[in-house]
Amino acid sequence: MDEYLLKTGKMKIKIAVLLVIMLSSVTIRAQETIDQVVAVVGNSPILKSDIEGQYVQMMSQNYYSNSVDLKCEILEELLFQKLLLNQAMIDSIEVTPKEVDTELNRRLGIFINQMGSEQKLEEYYNKSISEIRDEFRGIIKEQLLTQKMQGQLTTGIKVSPSQVRNYFNEIPADSLPIIPASYEYSQIVIFPELNEEQKKISYDKINELRERVVKGDSFSTLAILYSQDPGSASEGGELGFVSRTDLVPEFAEVAFSLTSPDVVSPIIETEFGFHILQLVERKGELVNVRHILIVPEIADSDVKKAKKDLENIYRLILADSITFEKAAATYSDDIDSKSNSGKAINPYSGNSKFLADQIDVNTLQIVKQLTPGQTSSVFETRDLRGKKIYKIVRLDRKVDEHIANLNDDFQEISEVALQREQLKKIKEWISNQIETTYIFIDDSYGNCTFKYADWNKKTK
Repeated sequence: MDEYLLKTGKMKIKIAVLLVIMLSSVTIRAQETIDQVVAVVGNSPILKSDIEGQYVQMMSQNYYSNSVDLKCEILEELLFQKLLLNQAMIDSIEVTPKEVDTELNRRLGIFINQMGSEQKLEEYYNKSISEIRDEFRGIIKEQLLTQKMQGQLTTGIKVSPSQVRNYFNEIPADSLPIIPASYEYSQIVIFPELNEEQKKISYDKINELRERVVKGDSFSTLAILYSQDPGSASEGGELGFVSRTDLVPEFAEVAFSLTSPDVVSPIIETEFGFHILQLVERKGELVNVRHILIVPEIADSDVKKAKKDLENIYRLILADSITFEKAAATYSDDIDSKSNSGKAINPYSGNSKFLADQIDVNTLQIVKQLTPGQTSSVFETRDLRGKKIYKIVRLDRKVDEHIANLNDDFQEISEVALQREQLKKIKEWISNQIETTYIFIDDSYGNCTFKYADWNKKTK
């Protein structure tokens, strides 16, 4: 059996780095009064709590590994991550605050959908969303840096269909992984529209705040008290240095037009709501601004209208007055599926296949009740930003749990075959980097047998 194609209840694909943010690691670290540095790569320490947190998370998910010691396996993943981070710093690779916040929002959105609500997520981890954001912003930044560095190492590596088939045929029949059930579905999504009265209430609020700043009130203080941007409010509204491409066009145009920190911008409207801005500093094509965001609330009457509109579309589909595909392309507010005749796209993989834990709770409950070709009635759920939406879904295909085969799982097998080729390059790179990078591993992990390189050779 290939060591990177694992029987875990799902296909576990590993390229020597844990890309998933482990919420339990912060929870466990917060509970420990004493921690210990168990390894150092360059200037980056690895704490005992880093390993223990991921160990608990993986065990709770029934993670399977043929490693003798899972904690040694986790340590090696972290060693590689820190080695990538060290090289990213040397190569001056950068990620912008916008990239960090976008990824943080995406992952939190997924977690919130899986838990069922923002409140349940907060209750589960005994932290507010603001606290979770603050604790994970640095972790997300490191992960994005390591992903960019790893991408540079493996760029250009490809596998042909014949290589994929050869790779699969080399796996012994009794070692083929069990693939969990997956779903493909199409959807029509309607977002409740914002009416002018609600927009005016929010506009008046942001205008009042702008007048207070003009009269001398602290922009930063007002941002902390009133801004509805969870990513920047606690920082006094400050975004940090960003480029034009990190910002939505309307925001970027105003941000880069500001010339003095003493001036507050006019009110601008973006897809997120109403903003006012204040310049902090500009460096060439990078700018740092503070902003206050007020998000208009959607009226109950408009929520009911969105539901009613989708119910009318549903009736037209049932009456064969319009096809599901045509209705999705014409009426759906979800851009990704709208442009794909309604086909839902998995944000994890970029394709149309979803595992159960990759679908939000409400949609999964509906999809599981459908037979292929059947369309659901209208139901309520939330998008990745936590906003209320209405959906109808059609189950296009369900593949039951099965032993991996080329017909049903060619894409996944292709990814594993590609990653095996990438791993060859990564192992070579690790061996070279170890020669020139400071590495310390505590004696408590001195007996680990590592897969990718002899990390201990400098401490032997």
